[in-house]
Amino acid sequence: MKQQYDYLIVGSGLFGAVFAHEATKRGKKCLVIDKRKHAGGNVYCNEIEGINVHAYGAHIFHTNDVEIWNYVNSFVEFNRYTNAPVADYKGELFNLPFNMNTFYQLWKVKTPAEAKEKIKSQIDQLKISEPANLEEQALSLVGKDIYEKLIKEYTEKQWGRPAKELPAFIIKRLPVRFTYDNNYFNDRYQGIPIGGYNKLTEGLLQDIEIRLNVDYFEKRDEWDEIAEYTVFTGHIDKFYNNRFGTLEYRSLRFEHELKDEENFQGNAVVNYTAAEVPYTRIIEHKHFEFGTQPKTVVTREYPEEWTLGKESYYPINDHKNNRIYKEYKVLADAETKVLFGGRLAEYKYYDMHQIIGSALKKVRDHFKDQ
Repeated sequence: MKQQYDYLIVGSGLFGAVFAHEATKRGKKCLVIDKRKHAGGNVYCNEIEGINVHAYGAHIFHTNDVEIWNYVNSFVEFNRYTNAPVADYKGELFNLPFNMNTFYQLWKVKTPAEAKEKIKSQIDQLKISEPANLEEQALSLVGKDIYEKLIKEYTEKQWGRPAKELPAFIIKRLPVRFTYDNNYFNDRYQGIPIGGYNKLTEGLLQDIEIRLNVDYFEKRDEWDEIAEYTVFTGHIDKFYNNRFGTLEYRSLRFEHELKDEENFQGNAVVNYTAAEVPYTRIIEHKHFEFGTQPKTVVTREYPEEWTLGKESYYPINDHKNNRIYKEYKVLADAETKVLFGGRLAEYKYYDMHQIIGSALKKVRDHFKDQ
């Protein structure tokens, strides 16, 4: 087959969409293919009753990088949404991240000095000098009360195994804030695209040919011939026929529900930290955009073991999987006509601002510009 495009981009998520946009700006002809029935990857929103439902879980944009903030705002204006999740533990409500509101709710302490002393006394009683697992790591950082009500069971639901069997490195630090500030992120810029994330990906992919419901692997030889370069954002292990082994992930299952009421929980994100509740959180999507619709849509998020065929959400970057990935990366680095990028191709968890930054860097390096 004669080459018809400069770039074939496999995957229309943020990495692929940014690369396609930037390559097109440089006069290159791009074709984007995606095996899903929609473009936009995991930031895709499904509109229900006028509400933009985050189809693959809550996406809240935040960054300290003014270049990336201006970049996304050049495609769609972002609103002033600030993430301030609430945790429900057996009917008790706590503000997140851990801050003076949380400490008052736990112990009725009102000053930072009182809260610091409470946490320090609990940590000192445990006498953990070298944490051997996630449980000991968390206890050594925040003490018994915060760990048992807000971390232990939630983490065990997320990972599907006891905290004592999880490595300590999963929790490197636990932010503890001694102010009455419920803003989850410390970043300077934060918000949700007005009109939903589809506005962002539609802007990035404007005037670029997209073919949906297309699985690259079903006609790989034909796709490889259609363009000079391939930008691959899918599973890197599958790209190399799993020759070094299969990389593992955690998966998620979402249950969306349309409710005939205006306001279900009063907040976009409520985490459920007790083991007796099978899901980890409920998202009420209209609050991301301050919606006033007469109905509402909520989503319950269930962590799941990942098996082939399920959506791959969180890379399990333990020693075994990182060793396998390094073998694939050696092959990827030697490719001259294939560029790899994104969460699945780099086997790395990315926030949205990070994936956009990664794509822009890949563009600069590839096209030798700044």
